[in-house]
Amino acid sequence: MTRPEIRAFFDEATNTVSYLVWDPTTRTAAVVDPVLDWDQKAGTADTSSADAILAAARAEGLRVDWVLETHAHADHLTAAPWIKAKTGARIGIGEHIREVQRIFRPVFAAEDMREDGGDFDHLFRDGERFTIGTLPVEVMHLPGHTPACIAYRVGADDVFVGDTIFMHDYGTARADFPGGDARTLYRSIRRLLSLPPTTRLWMCHDYKAPGRDHFAWQSTVAEQRAQNPHVKDGQTEEAFVAFRTARDAKLSAPTLLLPSIQVNIRAGRFPPAEANGVRYLRVPVTAKNAAAIL
Repeated sequence: MTRPEIRAFFDEATNTVSYLVWDPTTRTAAVVDPVLDWDQKAGTADTSSADAILAAARAEGLRVDWVLETHAHADHLTAAPWIKAKTGARIGIGEHIREVQRIFRPVFAAEDMREDGGDFDHLFRDGERFTIGTLPVEVMHLPGHTPACIAYRVGADDVFVGDTIFMHDYGTARADFPGGDARTLYRSIRRLLSLPPTTRLWMCHDYKAPGRDHFAWQSTVAEQRAQNPHVKDGQTEEAFVAFRTARDAKLSAPTLLLPSIQVNIRAGRFPPAEANGVRYLRVPVTAKNAAAIL
């Protein structure tokens, strides 16, 4: 079986890895988890990171057919619409994005958002198969971090895992977001790690494990099973749930949580402009005491 060509693009501002994946035979490509450059303090968006991916695709003579999202990210805004506008690619995500939309639509009063997932071009089912050129791709539904997390197994040996698992010297994703669940996450990870030992796993994030002085984003099933401190062989489900629950209770919210969720559940579309022509992102206010918001 032909193996995909893969080029990684690391965004240090959000610790996110995006990928350009292509079939060397047909020069057909997909972009996985592209990042929109977002300045939280200024409220400005830029496409430099996505443009670098597009430039690489042009240099390789590739036709980009897909933008593949592993889930609705809470730590960066997606550049999927920009990639689509420049290439005509379709935007795909797991079908359980509908559950995430149902959770967050009332939180942000996102009345413009289609609840059926219709902001995306395609909703993938667990086990669904499609192709990138001649490369077969299998979709794996791996909930736990969010209800809609999926991985893309491209060819026989390469899996883009999203946030389900991190590098084998670092650990696993949090499971405390709305709709997340530590027990479900453990079972998803065990499914992922039941793949052949030599399967290459491509991370969506890296934060440098203690003692490692460089960013890294490619691991194997064998390395994860032998070394991952959270889920290596011998770690029980109950121990993982207890550990993950206690750890998550101490974690702060991601810096870009509020803008990311609002944009990403709309497939990268910003809320519609108000009467003054300006688009706004909402910040729900929760008061610890009633007098705080009088």
